[in-house]
Amino acid sequence: MAEIKLQGNPINTNGDLPHVGSPAPDFKLTNKDLQDVSLADFGDKRKLISIVPSLDTPVCADSTKKFNEMVASRPDLEILIVSADLPFAMSRFCAAENLERVTVLSMMRDRNFAKDYGVLIQDGPLAGITARAVVVLDTDNLVMHAQLVSEIGDEPDYDAAFAALDDRANLSPTQ
Repeated sequence: MAEIKLQGNPINTNGDLPHVGSPAPDFKLTNKDLQDVSLADFGDKRKLISIVPSLDTPVCADSTKKFNEMVASRPDLEILIVSADLPFAMSRFCAAENLERVTVLSMMRDRNFAKDYGVLIQDGPLAGITARAVVVLDTDNLVMHAQLVSEIGDEPDYDAAFAALDDRANLSPTQ
């Protein structure tokens, strides 16, 4: 169990993020076409998984837009945005913001992703959705970087996430 904060007040997740060097847990999430997908569906590209509570909040929206911009020239990467939002809302958001480089995935059918990645909020007003986190995977789906954002209203460390994508030697978990 990890403690994070919501506007300075402590809340808890169900566990911890996967450790650097460990295999990423597989998942079943729902894409914008209402199809269930797993980690294997994204092939042997490096992956950045941005886990957000909801795209209907300013910080989640801003971080998704920022990740979309940062990967514009990186066809070798998959950027996966995971939230509790419905695929319809996620698709509308991406269309309205002209976001073409991110893949939005919903936990609408299965909360095991949040449990397996240790980001399911257990208490407080956001219980049942995810904490904010970033997990970077290599081509073999080994964790290269993991950051659980300590204050849910803060943005993730973009530089650390992209440094992990570019250089395995400088990887470390950030909590």
